[in-house]
Amino acid sequence: MVQPLTSFVRTVLLFIILHRSTLAMANVNIQCAKPASIYVPRGRYLLGKTKFDGQNCKNKAITIRIDGTLVGPTDYRVLGNAGNWIIFRRVSGLSIYGGTLDGRGKGLWDCKASGKSCPIGATEAGVQNVTVKTVTFTGTQNGVRIKTWAKPSNGFVRGVLFQHATMINVQNPIIIEQNYCPDNTNCPNQVSGVKISDVMYQDIHGSSATQVAVKFYCSKKYPCNKITLKDVNLTYKNQPALSTCANARGSASGLVKPSSCL
Repeated sequence: MVQPLTSFVRTVLLFIILHRSTLAMANVNIQCAKPASIYVPRGRYLLGKTKFDGQNCKNKAITIRIDGTLVGPTDYRVLGNAGNWIIFRRVSGLSIYGGTLDGRGKGLWDCKASGKSCPIGATEAGVQNVTVKTVTFTGTQNGVRIKTWAKPSNGFVRGVLFQHATMINVQNPIIIEQNYCPDNTNCPNQVSGVKISDVMYQDIHGSSATQVAVKFYCSKKYPCNKITLKDVNLTYKNQPALSTCANARGSASGLVKPSSCL
C-alpha cells in the first residue's frame, strides 16, 4: 500500500506532507545552522516532484535516511513533462543512506517503445553532457554505473564525467552494464542498441567489496568507445583488484589500479 509521505525533519527543516491526491511540487528551503536530518520510515510513500534548496544554509551536515520506498506518481506524464523528480540545489555536505526510489518508469519506457501519448522529450534519442562529482558511496551495490536494456534502440549515452568519487566497500565501484534484462523478461539473448561513448572516470578511489572492481560489459553490436580511466585507485581487501572488459574501447592515464582492460 502506498501512503502519503510524511518526512519528519529535525531542527528547522520543513515538515512535508504530500497527500495521495495531491502530487504538487514540494519546495524545501533548507535554512539551518545546525545538523539536520530527514527520516523516511519503512513503507511505501507517494512523492511528487520535490526540490530541496539550500541557498541560505550554512550547515554542512545534512542527512537523509530512507528505510522505506519513495514512489513516484502513477501517471508517468507528471514527471515526464517536468523533466525531473527530486532535485537538490545548492546543498553541501549531504549524506543519503539506504532506501529505494521507485519512479514507476515502466509506463514511460513502454511509451518510448510505442511512441504514443509520451510526455514532452520522452522520445528523444539519448542522454549527454552529464557530470557526477564529489560523492562518496558507502556499502552500496553500485558506485558510478551506466546500464542499458538488452534491447534494440536508437539511443545513445555520451559526454559523461564521473569525477572525485570515493568508494567504501562498494560491490561494483565502476560498471557499464549493457546486458541489463530484469527477470530475463522480453530481452533474453538480445543486445543493446544504445551507443555509449566519451565517458571519463577521473579520480575514483577507495575499496571494492568484490574482487572485480571495474566492469565494462558493452554491447556486441555497438561496442563502447572513448572510455577513459584517469587516476583510478581501487583495492579489494587491501589487495590489488581486477578489471574486466567486453566490447569496450578506450584509454587509461595516470595511476590506474586495477590495471586497465581497455
